[in-house]
Amino acid sequence: MSAPSPLTLERMRADIAGMLHEAPDAVGDDDHLIDLGLDSMRVLGLVLAWSNTGIALEFSHLAEHTTLRAWWAVVQRLQGSATA
Repeated sequence: MSAPSPLTLERMRADIAGMLHEAPDAVGDDDHLIDLGLDSMRVLGLVLAWSNTGIALEFSHLAEHTTLRAWWAVVQRLQGSATA
């Protein structure tokens, strides 16, 4: 059984865009995700999907941030601690 693939910024952007029924290029790194229409139930769905990549991601990790750039920083930190 192989290890899950790490979560990438591109996948995060595509998954967020999919939740919003938009093209990935419609989600900028510094866009306020709530303003784009991302609600807490969609965020929870993303957290569940992204947790399947092997990182210990929780809703609370993302709830205090509002941009893809900030979420990516959280994911990078968690991925770093998972491999350490």
